[in-house]
Amino acid sequence: MYTAHAVRSFINTKKKLPKTLRAELDRQVDLVCKDPSIGTHKAGDLRRVWVHKFNLLGRRYLLAYSIDEQAMIVTFLAIGGHENFYRDLKNYLKA
Repeated sequence: MYTAHAVRSFINTKKKLPKTLRAELDRQVDLVCKDPSIGTHKAGDLRRVWVHKFNLLGRRYLLAYSIDEQAMIVTFLAIGGHENFYRDLKNYLKA
């Protein structure tokens, strides 16, 4: 099983989420840590990123992360709805 690590912006976003979504997010993080290939590996500007999609209360959420195979660490980068998710993620990775 991989170890979970999160960037500061992910932690700050998570704190602002409703309690039910935070609980589901924790469950999804555990699933990703058990099997990081559960998500979709992105290409192009986001080639270092994987995205796992899940639904809660009829809404789709995207969870972006990167994998360090050597250290067995999954670093969580972003959580959000589909609107502007990839654009914001690209901007974060460029910074």
